[in-house]
Amino acid sequence: MRRPRWITPRGVLALSGWAALAATLLPAGGPLRVALTAAFLLVCPGFALLLRARPTPAPLATRPGRTATAALVVALSTSASLLVAVPLFLGGAFTVARALAVLAALTTALVLLPRRRRAVPEPWKRAPEEHGPQGSEPRRAAAPVPERPGSPSGSPSGSLPGSPSGRGTARRQAAGLSVAVLLLLSTACAGALTSSGRPLTADPEPSDTPGRLGTPAPTDQPVAPGPWHQVFRDDFDGTTLNASDWVTCYDWVLGGGCTNAGNGEEEWYQPGQVEVSDGVLTLNAQRGKQHGSDGRTYPWASGMVSTGRDSYSGTPRHTFTYGYFAAAVNVPAEPAGFFPAFWLIPAATRGTPPELDIAEFPNTNQYLDMNLHWRTPDGNDAHVGRRYGPAEFASGYHVLALDWERDSVTWYVDGVERFKVADPSQVPNVAMELVINLAVGYLQSPPPTVDTAQLHVQWVGVWQH
Repeated sequence: MRRPRWITPRGVLALSGWAALAATLLPAGGPLRVALTAAFLLVCPGFALLLRARPTPAPLATRPGRTATAALVVALSTSASLLVAVPLFLGGAFTVARALAVLAALTTALVLLPRRRRAVPEPWKRAPEEHGPQGSEPRRAAAPVPERPGSPSGSPSGSLPGSPSGRGTARRQAAGLSVAVLLLLSTACAGALTSSGRPLTADPEPSDTPGRLGTPAPTDQPVAPGPWHQVFRDDFDGTTLNASDWVTCYDWVLGGGCTNAGNGEEEWYQPGQVEVSDGVLTLNAQRGKQHGSDGRTYPWASGMVSTGRDSYSGTPRHTFTYGYFAAAVNVPAEPAGFFPAFWLIPAATRGTPPELDIAEFPNTNQYLDMNLHWRTPDGNDAHVGRRYGPAEFASGYHVLALDWERDSVTWYVDGVERFKVADPSQVPNVAMELVINLAVGYLQSPPPTVDTAQLHVQWVGVWQH
């Protein structure tokens, strides 16, 4: 009785990628998920390529042959993974599941598609009487070995794969193929660098258009599954901030100003540091002594906006429970000492946790932090997060978004999902206020040569189901 094709070694190899893809449904960081994914990425695409190129691959009966074949398999697998991942990343479409799906399809095709065979001489086959029990091939019927022109009579024209010279040839072939693959990969990466003129990042090209900074990303509508209806929008088309939608301090405002003392920040937020013109909201940070109404002196003035209250006992302008939150943002060109943030804070308690950080840029304009804070049953602050980058967030506008559902929270950068939390016990379920601010001095002070910084916002929108 014949075995089904899928339980043969080739069948298992063909299904390996789909098993790794299915493993992405397991909890992140789980040992089974890590083992299946790593085993597939390191071995299977390369072995499929090797089988396709050489159906009876390499001398495996000797240790040098096994080592050379294993090294070649890993090199081919790594190169294939990179050649799939880099274009996806450059196109802003990279996800682990998408890369695994492409590699799984490639591996299956390489293994299962019929290989076209040509009738060619096989000069390495010795006659049965010359191939004893010590050879690397089983005994089989074979035609007499043809003589190579110019060689002594009776000497074979090729080396037996298991012979010392055959092993040397296999190693040289493996080394040559590895070098060729690496050269191909280097050429592809160099082409990407040359064509874009900057490192491999997922950011759009900066705009040379004067006036507005950069070009807005096209994803000004929700990319998460709907249906949606818009409940809040500001395109900053006027010349002043819309006071019916925004205030310029946290709920703990004191005498027209405030700060976030819990972070040890160096700014005192002032309404005069918020500007609206040419369809852009600009939050200005400026060096200069500020005498806060809390009795302290601050070395910087800066700007922020919130949909919260203009006094501690006041009524919030807008609060939101669940929804899709998005903004087109351009962060400061000088990142050191500055902390731009786009986030959600509870309305009732006027403090955190819980907290949803849609995008934070602590002392960087290359990396974006996405965080979720929640309160544990014993009252402690717990959080989970992820960093995305590098990308040129100071060049042009980038759409930063968050989909807050009852049982999950998903982050998007320029319309591409970058992080998701799917544990309902961690997801907030309270009304929250929207905040955009430019903090100063978190973890480090700005350099002495820097006296100003600006955070630009082109639009803000909120949608709900």
